[in-house]
Amino acid sequence: MDMTNMFGKIQEMQAKMKEAQENLGKITADGESGGGMVKATVNGRKKVLSINVEDSLLNPQDKEMLQDLVVAAINNALQNVEAKSGEELKKTTEGMLPNIPGLDFSKMF
Repeated sequence: MDMTNMFGKIQEMQAKMKEAQENLGKITADGESGGGMVKATVNGRKKVLSINVEDSLLNPQDKEMLQDLVVAAINNALQNVEAKSGEELKKTTEGMLPNIPGLDFSKMF
């Protein structure tokens, strides 16, 4: 493989990786806790997009429980979006990256 061809492959891989990163912002996943009383939505870039809390939980005496439920819902949503993001990255970069055992490129973003 000559240098020009290799440079072209590197540019192609960079473009694919940029596309994959942009697509992560479009992927969303929901998580919930408390039997659905608290719900969170996150995107593939692990940014919280929304939190929804049932009115019945808005009691000042239950503040600590509500905080715990919000954290649990967000963590659940982040776990769900991680799986979706990994699938999207695999699809986008398929054939572009070497298969190196133990190295998961989907966790790099």
